[in-house]
Amino acid sequence: MISKGNIWKFGKNINTDVIMPARYINVSDPKELSLHCMEDIDSDFMKNISEGDIIVAEENFGCGSSREHAPVSIKAAGISCIIAKSFARIFYRNAINIGLPILEMDDFVDECTTGDIVRVDLLEGVVKDLTKNKTYKTTPFPRFIRDRDIVYAGGLKNYIKETGDL
Repeated sequence: MISKGNIWKFGKNINTDVIMPARYINVSDPKELSLHCMEDIDSDFMKNISEGDIIVAEENFGCGSSREHAPVSIKAAGISCIIAKSFARIFYRNAINIGLPILEMDDFVDECTTGDIVRVDLLEGVVKDLTKNKTYKTTPFPRFIRDRDIVYAGGLKNYIKETGDL
């Protein structure tokens, strides 16, 4: 699975309340949720992103409440993956369950900037900053996720529909 897009970089401790503000928690349609993705941290985020773009953040991305609305809104917005130094554990699992690719990296996060164009090979765990012509390696998705194709099926629900396997 290959992703390519512009970077939108954020700091540390980006919580689910700024990813998807609580005032929209009663919305269940992913496309409608996406309209409000990141609006409390960057009110122009949805106006400026393009399909395939990539969110990059520092430590503890997705901390806060366990609501699934946050990763759902990011995926529905067209973000192809998130790269961070670390993720809150519940966000990490929610992202995998809905088929939103995520990678943990340090050096890349420190060196990239908003607007850089990157190519991400999720299967190999390789990120190439095309703007800076620099390549980074990380651990790809854990084998139990890759081998069961949860992310590649588009999430746990799709995987179960396709395979009937739990």
